[in-house]
Amino acid sequence: MLDTTAFDLRRYLQGGGHSYGVWLALIALIVFGVLRYENFGGAYNISSFLNYNAMFIVISVGMCFVILTGGIDLSVGSVAAFTSVVAAYLSPMGLQVALPGAVLAGLAFGALNAFFVVAMNIPPFIATLATMLGAKGGALVISGAQTISIDWTSNFTKLGMEQVWGILPWTIVITVLVVAALWIVLERSSLGRVVLAIGGGEDASAMMGLNVTRAKAFVYILSGGCAGLAGVFLASGFGAGQPLEGVGWELSAIASVVVGGTLLTGGMGSVTATVAGALLLGLVFNILNFENGRGTISLSAYWQMVIRGGFLFAVIILQSRLARAAQKELH
Repeated sequence: MLDTTAFDLRRYLQGGGHSYGVWLALIALIVFGVLRYENFGGAYNISSFLNYNAMFIVISVGMCFVILTGGIDLSVGSVAAFTSVVAAYLSPMGLQVALPGAVLAGLAFGALNAFFVVAMNIPPFIATLATMLGAKGGALVISGAQTISIDWTSNFTKLGMEQVWGILPWTIVITVLVVAALWIVLERSSLGRVVLAIGGGEDASAMMGLNVTRAKAFVYILSGGCAGLAGVFLASGFGAGQPLEGVGWELSAIASVVVGGTLLTGGMGSVTATVAGALLLGLVFNILNFENGRGTISLSAYWQMVIRGGFLFAVIILQSRLARAAQKELH
């Protein structure tokens, strides 16, 4: 049954005081970029930025649900690589087959994770590490360790290369729908309350009669499905299934979730703040690329990673300070 409590935008964006920092940092970077770079706020940059980062947003919101229960999913990057190959193989049959086919493949990996974690009681770190290796090896086996080109004559190319009414990429429209649906699940459904309760204390949740098994299975299956959708975005955006992609994506997803204020121990978090965290990660790279383009500095990809890590560390410190200040106000 849906919660009919009135929507409180201020409370939702605050996330209990834990997500102030990511919003401040995101707004500050956007303002900085618009003021410093001529085409930063242009339609092309915005469209390209959103189109590329859609797959990271989708993976991150799936990871958010897993972490809310106190779990972890290390397999999402490898699953995305595997499903990108699946989507490429299915692309001759069109988007109507390739999209659900690849998502179903992701859901299958998610169901496998759920079986290991819930039914066999294997720690999530070990279970999803095994699935990560299996998905990575499977992607290399079925592709022959080669990129698999999509069928350019089918409508599959529309997903990554066409826009809705010439404004927004299809990938970002689908991402918005996914994020909205998951927001409703977390904030307005009994299942979402159980997910949060598990993170607060799994044993206590079970003693209260909550269906812990169903909720835990749901979050891992959901995470697999989101990774599957990201794989579709990857194949359509790059024009090929990419079995060697996805390395480190799970770390980016975890970083997005944590920077968004979700506790690694579970029990507290926000879907929209996770989206903000994913956008923040992408925006750092976007700004560094613009800075390189100005010729004032020349940073290699390695140094960009160092700067990105330092920036994220600063955001996390800001998060913790704002959270403490909010807690002091409450007391």
